[in-house]
Amino acid sequence: MTIRVNRRTALGLGTVATAGTVFGTSVPAAAEPSQAAMSAAEPGQAGTTAQPGPAGGTGSAERRSAVARVAAAYRRETGRAGGNWQAYVSLTSPTGGDPMVAVAESADRRIEAYSVNKIAVAVAVLDKVDRGLLTLDQRVEVSAAIVVPGGDGIFSLDGAYPSQVTLGHVLANLLTVSDDTAVRLCGLVCPAAELNQILQAKGFPNTQVQPVANPNRFFLGTSTPRETHDLLRALVGGTLLTPSSTDVVLRLLRSPVAFTDGIRREMSSAQRARIATKAGWFADARHEAGVIFDAAGAPVLTYALFADGQPGADDYGATHPAVAARARLGRRFLDATDRVGGSGTRHRAHLHRPSNGG
Repeated sequence: MTIRVNRRTALGLGTVATAGTVFGTSVPAAAEPSQAAMSAAEPGQAGTTAQPGPAGGTGSAERRSAVARVAAAYRRETGRAGGNWQAYVSLTSPTGGDPMVAVAESADRRIEAYSVNKIAVAVAVLDKVDRGLLTLDQRVEVSAAIVVPGGDGIFSLDGAYPSQVTLGHVLANLLTVSDDTAVRLCGLVCPAAELNQILQAKGFPNTQVQPVANPNRFFLGTSTPRETHDLLRALVGGTLLTPSSTDVVLRLLRSPVAFTDGIRREMSSAQRARIATKAGWFADARHEAGVIFDAAGAPVLTYALFADGQPGADDYGATHPAVAARARLGRRFLDATDRVGGSGTRHRAHLHRPSNGG
């Protein structure tokens, strides 16, 4: 018999942090339910007792049930994967008020966000576009010296430099195939110090890149699960960027070529188009954050899942325990929220037309 112990269980935290906190309103976490309650909440999974919505009664019984199912799925899958998890997951309230929080585990721990912070980089660049300081059709030079050798993405595969691309092309590579050279190209138009100032001014002091000696280069830096979650909610809520720039980010994160090994893996192409997601991986860390939209395009669930310490640090594929856990969670999240509907600004998926060339 193998006993799985991770940092959360070793510290005795268990489920205390799940389904327990709602933006400014403290809601006690549920006690462990009976086996019958588990079966009723999520067939084949550990369950949880549905939590009340925020003050004012914004949560219907069905929505509270969805929150409970999300929390139960999170407990089950993260326990199965082992390692360390820091996360924040919420469902929108039907009235558009404070979200209903399903998971809040080490939500304010500042950690290395890796490529999840490419969303924040794109936000800073597009903020300058919104202010008329940059344009998406302006060109940047891709020199041999700026290419990250062996890095993820497209630019390191070109093999022919120098070349020129538009800033829009840079952002497309940054947010879909998570191109590492695209980070450096963004640094040419938005240096590290300015990028951090933009994010801080927008209310994200922990979501910061790490400057290096070259002012136009940086490591992707840190965030917290809560700040990444809040940045995504601000993005879909229309308070972070202009509508056109918001559409750029969401169109890329929801595109068929965006990350599919995690949350979006066990889904149809139409279902994948309802999810804007960005993954980040380095060393033993496997992160992912994004938004699930309902069929009408309204946001219904926001997630920030940061994981490290699982076995298989050299496995960057779909078989890594944390990535496999996220794939199962994505299916559970989608199923749990399919009947509750989203709220707020609608962002309809762009039509995808497969082509045979010509």
